[in-house]
Amino acid sequence: MKELVEYIARFLVDNPEAVQVTEVEGERSIIIELRVAPDDMGKVIGKQGKIAKSIRTLTKATAAKEGKRVVVEILR
Repeated sequence: MKELVEYIARFLVDNPEAVQVTEVEGERSIIIELRVAPDDMGKVIGKQGKIAKSIRTLTKATAAKEGKRVVVEILR
């Protein structure tokens, strides 16, 4: 899951070296924290949050196969 979010984020931003993804896994849920450079926040979130919503949708579909819930948080 972490690799998927990192892969997508690195292609969206201008500064791929600044992308950091951490994953906290519980019994039934996964929390993924995505950190990007402040200049790249808009690129990851997108107009009206459409890109962020797409990232969340992809991760939820992947997590559903494993029977888990996933939460993607985009942080500075």
